[in-house]
Amino acid sequence: MDLKEQIYSILIVSASENINNALFSLLPESKYGPVRTVSDISAAKRAFLERNFDFIIINSPLPDDSGISFAIDSSDSKNTVVLLLVRSELYEETRFKTEKFGVFTLAKPSSKSVISLAFSWMSATREKLRKYEKKTLTIEEKMKEIRIVNRAKWILISELKMSEPDAHRYIEKQAMDQCVSKTQIAETIIKTYS
Repeated sequence: MDLKEQIYSILIVSASENINNALFSLLPESKYGPVRTVSDISAAKRAFLERNFDFIIINSPLPDDSGISFAIDSSDSKNTVVLLLVRSELYEETRFKTEKFGVFTLAKPSSKSVISLAFSWMSATREKLRKYEKKTLTIEEKMKEIRIVNRAKWILISELKMSEPDAHRYIEKQAMDQCVSKTQIAETIIKTYS
């Protein structure tokens, strides 16, 4: 999907109506949605458990917490991009704590153009994470295939007294002859002898 066509789900964690309104004005529905707003960290944790969000924007401090731990945890645990808005006097200390976890930090007040730029960076980061997710799935699928084929080979070795290379060739040849994957042949062998 082209970056311009991607729609990002957002969780805004903010107790300030002014900040919420300013953020909403920068989030066109054509690019961002659904956008969910909560006013404290407890509600944010519940929302985060209910569903994945592409972006989490935290306006610190909140009534029940600074939001720093939640920013780190949510950025670290899922493929979510987090933007933490902090008071300018706390910016350096907070950025130092959070940047190694991939949390974007902005000092407030910030201009709309700076926040829009941050959203662009967040979009680019989310797309990079999406690419890694796909690679990880491909690797996991390949590893699963290898495990199944190896299990079938060991069944052929133990049940039909084939050598390991012969068992491997047998599975490959059957897959080519039947125009199916090696995994399908391996699964058939496993079902037959199990």
